[in-house]
Amino acid sequence: MTDRSRIVFVALCGLALAAYPLAAGAFGLDLVTKIMVYAIFALSLELLVGATGLVCFGHAAFFGIGAYAALLLSPSSDAASLLWLLPASVGAAALFALMMGALSLRTEGVYFIMVTLAFAQMAYYVVHDTPLGGGSDGIYLSAKPVLAIAGLRLIDLDQALSIYFFTLACLVAVFGFLALLLRSRFGRALAGIKANEQRMRATGFSTYPYKLAAFVISGGIAGLAGFLFGVKDGYVNPELMSWHLSGAVLIMIILGGLGHLRGALVGAFAFALLQEFFKSELIFGGFAKHWHLGLGLTIIASVALLPHGLVGLPARWRARRQGRKAAL
Repeated sequence: MTDRSRIVFVALCGLALAAYPLAAGAFGLDLVTKIMVYAIFALSLELLVGATGLVCFGHAAFFGIGAYAALLLSPSSDAASLLWLLPASVGAAALFALMMGALSLRTEGVYFIMVTLAFAQMAYYVVHDTPLGGGSDGIYLSAKPVLAIAGLRLIDLDQALSIYFFTLACLVAVFGFLALLLRSRFGRALAGIKANEQRMRATGFSTYPYKLAAFVISGGIAGLAGFLFGVKDGYVNPELMSWHLSGAVLIMIILGGLGHLRGALVGAFAFALLQEFFKSELIFGGFAKHWHLGLGLTIIASVALLPHGLVGLPARWRARRQGRKAAL
């Protein structure tokens, strides 16, 4: 796929999402809002796994911290301002990512995976076993944040359409930011680290600061996704930090296609829609309660048949067409 076709594809996706509320009901609007939140979350992990080659299995910690910070920092009597609550939530996740990355990036391979998982489990048990996060019951948001200037409310996230378009704006901003970042000198350095870190060191690059910066940026973006998720539902619980969610977002980027930002978008939508499909009692009847089985088999088949993910399908079709033409 050429650069021009990629831009056209992303632009069409953005336009489709912007027009979607015109035909959507309440359930559809809430579902697509949730999927866009997961897409932001998947983009954050794509920066680590797809662009830098760091497989993090504790990414849900940043997501959960962003969500918990949004609710814990919100006043109980009035709606908080987006101007400070959003940066504070993202900053809390980025700060935890800085601490986690500073230690975990001194390890490599499977040890790095296990250390990140250990950090995430520590965060999970802090909110699960202490009064800070309400224990296993979680906590509720009393009033959703707003953006107001001179008493005029410009954004009220208590409205379904407002949270939808605000999430869409965040998704577009994150995608654009990462696209520019990966085309910069910093992004090319990350690509070199992924390809051969030893050679990058030999050419004079100190790879540790680059990896740590990518880790912190990734954690901050995951915190943004967590903030949006917590505000959308008005409720958080410790499951937002569980290793299951870290595994799910890893599956999203693999399903969509590693190494491509648009793969994270496609993978998030495909994963969430497959979940809804296999959960449908209208289609599967009583088997819908075993939806994990159908989803798992579909993902195994996708990974086996599509090694480059869903974004690799157009190239595969073109190669088949060219092969048939050559045979004729």
